[in-house]
Amino acid sequence: MPEGHTLRRLAIDLDEAFAGRPVRVQSPTGRFAADAAHLDGSVLVGADAAGKHLFVEFPGERFIHIHLGLIGKFDLVTGAAQVPEPVGQVRLRIFTADGAGTPSGAAYADLRGATRCDLVGLARRDEVIASLGPDPLRPDSDPERAWRRISRSDRSIGDLLMDQSVLAGVGNVYRAEVLFRHRMHPLRPGRTLRRSQFMAIWDDLVVLMADGVRVNRIDTVRPEHTPEAMGREPRRDDHGGEVYVYRRTGQPCHVCGATVRTEALAGRNSFWCPRCQPTFRSRALQ
Repeated sequence: MPEGHTLRRLAIDLDEAFAGRPVRVQSPTGRFAADAAHLDGSVLVGADAAGKHLFVEFPGERFIHIHLGLIGKFDLVTGAAQVPEPVGQVRLRIFTADGAGTPSGAAYADLRGATRCDLVGLARRDEVIASLGPDPLRPDSDPERAWRRISRSDRSIGDLLMDQSVLAGVGNVYRAEVLFRHRMHPLRPGRTLRRSQFMAIWDDLVVLMADGVRVNRIDTVRPEHTPEAMGREPRRDDHGGEVYVYRRTGQPCHVCGATVRTEALAGRNSFWCPRCQPTFRSRALQ
């Protein structure tokens, strides 16, 4: 499932391609046809992301609410000589109304495989955002909201970080990597964290996810652990990016050499280093 940085990057790219311009809105599969007809020919006001939710705004406080889910894709093409016929199950297509788009050519965006594509009003948009925890990519986010939930919970920190009502936008990659970077076992109960530990995790996510938006991939290793610094081969994975533990099961830890482990946690695979992230033991039980 795409993580929060992907949706923020997509919102930025949609803004650059379409904001302030009249656009055509169509639904080649017909699944969004009635709502597309209401929007067709309107000026696209702008796009915004909250966690893993995308909102494309049109006049009259109307928003296309999109959640990509596990397999959804919203592919944007700019600088095209022309807008081609849609390929595959395109639920939503947005393209420049005059066929010219930017001075460098036409622009179009095709949505496929999303779990949600609805036309909603301002009240529903606000309701969705209010249901989410603070998003490290939104400057108006209050991390204290997440800390209050985490500090009172018996659930594991690995579970809590993936709960979008606790913290929005964090997915399996950022969960695994930020816990490694802070030497924290994913099964440690949330209530055992100190506030300073959570704030260090939050501050790290703010930087890591902003970098993800900038380069459009997830890189989490520190300078001393890059392939160049360590003299190792770059990571070869369809997810891209240099990471410490995510999808590195059975491989040696870049820091200590121990074998990276994995097991299911809250329905997703969790990855950690048993030496760098030792099992938490409460002093009260010792």
